[in-house]
Amino acid sequence: MTISDQVERILVEVLDLDTAAMPLTAATPLAGHLPEFDSMAAVAILTALEDQFQIIIDDDEIDASIFENVGSVVAFVMRKTTT
Repeated sequence: MTISDQVERILVEVLDLDTAAMPLTAATPLAGHLPEFDSMAAVAILTALEDQFQIIIDDDEIDASIFENVGSVVAFVMRKTTT
């Protein structure tokens, strides 16, 4: 399973998305576009990413650009897992 697949699975689970009605792509917008995406969802997503990828996300690394779209979340995780 690729990083992208794993991130998408986390987003689907945390946000309880119906991918049959709205399939996820790298360009799928998140923050500000999905009613399910709020501050608690952001925290839950970050926690799930830390658990899944065995990474630590520091508070100063978090900003809205991470949650712009699915691709930006994947890119963030890829940066964290290669450093």
